[in-house]
Amino acid sequence: MAKIARLLVSFAFALLVGAGLAVADPIAPAGKQIAQDAQGRPIYQVDANGIEIGYKLIGQGEPMVMIMGLGGTAEHWPPQVIEALAQKYQLIVPDNRGMGHTTANDTTFSYPLFAADVIGLLDALGVKRSHVLGYSMGSTITQQLLLLYPDRFNKALIHATSTDGSNVVKALHGRVPPDPIVARQVEATTHWKTPLDKLPLINNQVMLVVGTADNVVGTDSSKTLAAAIPGAWLVQFKGATHHLMYETPEGFVAAARTFFDTDETVTVTVQPDGSVAPPAARP
Repeated sequence: MAKIARLLVSFAFALLVGAGLAVADPIAPAGKQIAQDAQGRPIYQVDANGIEIGYKLIGQGEPMVMIMGLGGTAEHWPPQVIEALAQKYQLIVPDNRGMGHTTANDTTFSYPLFAADVIGLLDALGVKRSHVLGYSMGSTITQQLLLLYPDRFNKALIHATSTDGSNVVKALHGRVPPDPIVARQVEATTHWKTPLDKLPLINNQVMLVVGTADNVVGTDSSKTLAAAIPGAWLVQFKGATHHLMYETPEGFVAAARTFFDTDETVTVTVQPDGSVAPPAARP
């Protein structure tokens, strides 16, 4: 009997391990490898949405796409942030249109176009749903993704965002490099305005992160989104600027991991008399 019990336990353990592996199956790269980064990780390029999108796959676990800000590339994420998140998630780290290893064409830059680039990459990789983390311009792309493609995403972390791109462009005057692609990003940003009336329709779990001393986007936009999106979290770091995640990568990671690791959706049972049933006691 003891031998049979041990066999049953071993079989059950194998099923659990197998189920875990099935959930965490790694994303297979699509396209071609074109380079390596400074850490020796492969950089791929794939045809998507009419351009060649350069990207990296880092870590293992549930997929999380990370969208960089204006003028930045996949190499500009803080290493501490990448390393910490890659311990639990498989990071999809692309270059935005025209930046780094991603090409551009003559199509006018816009936030719907940037969002379609992200979806094109996810489609090429066979990723049906993903978490998303967007910084600065990437945070506004994240807004657009949640508004246009909510079913493609689980949780979303929106870091250093804006509801009015024209104000951001004014704040950035004289502070952006004289690069034609960056100029096209700035022009697209000029035309961005968050459709505030649509924010209550977002059902994704969302967290807004912003520094109280951010003099590029300020804090008002993050507060507005947090108040309008049902159940959204708002985290403000006192004294941090637009470069919050570079100034305190440990703090940023702590907030991000808490958010992504927490299931804040609670199901309750309402009794016929209107009272809420207590949760069932665990054995």
